[in-house]
Amino acid sequence: MAALGSFVAVRGAPGPWRWAVCAAGGLRGRHPGRGYAAGPAQVKQLVDDCARTSSQSPPTFGFLLDIDGVLVRGHRVIPAAQEAFRRLLNSQGQLRVPVVFVTNAGNILQHGKAQELSALLGFKVEPDQVILSHSPMKLFSQYHKRRMLVSGQGPLVENARVLGFENVVTVDELRTAFPVLDMVDLQRRPKTTPVPRNDFPAIEGVLLLGEPVRWETSLQLIMDVLLSNGNPGTGLATAPYPHLPVLASNMDLLWMAEAKMPRFGHGTFLLCLETIYRKMTGKELRYEGLMGKPSILTYQYAEELIRQQAERRGWAAPIQNLYAVGDNPMSDVYGANLFHQYLQMAKQGGAQELVVGGLWRQRPSATQSCASILVCTGVYSPETLAPTEPAEGGEEPPFHGHRDFCFSPGLMEASHIVNDVDEAVQLVFHKEGWAL
Repeated sequence: MAALGSFVAVRGAPGPWRWAVCAAGGLRGRHPGRGYAAGPAQVKQLVDDCARTSSQSPPTFGFLLDIDGVLVRGHRVIPAAQEAFRRLLNSQGQLRVPVVFVTNAGNILQHGKAQELSALLGFKVEPDQVILSHSPMKLFSQYHKRRMLVSGQGPLVENARVLGFENVVTVDELRTAFPVLDMVDLQRRPKTTPVPRNDFPAIEGVLLLGEPVRWETSLQLIMDVLLSNGNPGTGLATAPYPHLPVLASNMDLLWMAEAKMPRFGHGTFLLCLETIYRKMTGKELRYEGLMGKPSILTYQYAEELIRQQAERRGWAAPIQNLYAVGDNPMSDVYGANLFHQYLQMAKQGGAQELVVGGLWRQRPSATQSCASILVCTGVYSPETLAPTEPAEGGEEPPFHGHRDFCFSPGLMEASHIVNDVDEAVQLVFHKEGWAL
C-alpha cells in the first residue's frame, strides 16, 4: 500500500471554481478568464434564486466531513457546525443528503464516536456513518488470524476485534511478559532479574492503531519485535528483512485541539519509528497498509458507505460528486485531490482498482469527482502561509505528509477555501442547485 503515492502525477484540483475567504464578509470567487466579487446582498440573491429554482430531487452528491477542526475543537462544538446541520437536516431531523464523518482519530470505538457526535450535533449519528482511521483494516482479512502486536491507547483490544483481528497482544502485555525490555523509565525497571520466558507464542505482525501514551516503551518493544522476527525474548545476529507485516493508520503529523498551536499526531510517532528503524538497520520500515487520510483506500471506503447510505434512504440517483471538508491541507486536501485524480485516471482506464486481501472491488464506482474544501477553523489558518505558498526567500514550505506520499504542491491546493463548515455547505448547495 506504500505505493499509493505513485498515483501522484499532474495537478488534479477538481472543479473550475476556487472560493476564498473574504475579510469583509460574504464569499468571493474567481473563474478562469473573468472575476467578480459578491457582497452580502449578491450572495443573498443567489441563495434566494437557488431556493426558488431547486426541485429538491434525490441527491447526486454527498459530504465527507472531517471532525476535529471542522465540527469540534476538543470537546467544544464549533458554532458554524450547528448552523451547517440546520441546513443539512430536514424537518424530521433526517439528513437531506448522504454524509459520512471521516476522521483520522482511532483511539475510540466506532459506536462511541457516533454517540459522541450525536450528543454534540443534536441528531442521531449511526456508527456506519463514522469512519475511523483504522476502519479500512476490516478489508485486510489475510492478517485477521495472525498473532498481532497492537499499539495505541483506549479500547485497543476491542477495536482490533471489531476490525476482525482474532489474536492480539498489547504492548503492556508484552512488557509484562518481558519486563527487562522496557528500561528508559528508572522507576519501571524490574528490581530483580526475572526468569527468561520460552513459552510466549511468536508475534506475527504489528498493528499501529494510534498514538500510544508511553512512546519510549512502544518504540522500544515494537523495534524488539521487528528485529527479532516476533520473538522479543531472543536475539538474532541479523535483523530479518523484509520484516514482519506492519499495518498503520492515521498519518497526521499534527492535529488541532483547544491549544493555540497544533498537537503531535500519530504521524509523529510513525516518523520516530521509521527513523529509529532506518538508523538501526540501514533499511526503510515497510508498511503492508497505510490507512486514514490521505490514503486512497480510505476514500474508497467512504465512497462505499455513502452509496450504502443513499440506498437505505431510497435515493435512486447515483452519487456522482463528493465534497470533502477538512482543516488539514496535508491529510484532508491532499487526500481528496489524490482521490479525485484517481477517479479521473480510472475513467480514462489509466488506474486499476486497489486490491485488498486478494479481492477486487466488487462494484464499479459511480463517483465522478471529489472536491476538496478547506476551512479556517482548525490546522489551516489564513494568517499563515497558504498550503503551497513559498516562504520568505523562496524556500518551499515544509512537507508535513507521510514519507510514502510524494510532495505535490498541486494536490495540496484546495478546490475551495471558506471560513467554516457552514460556508462549505452553502457553497455546495449553491453549486448543486439545492435550497438552503
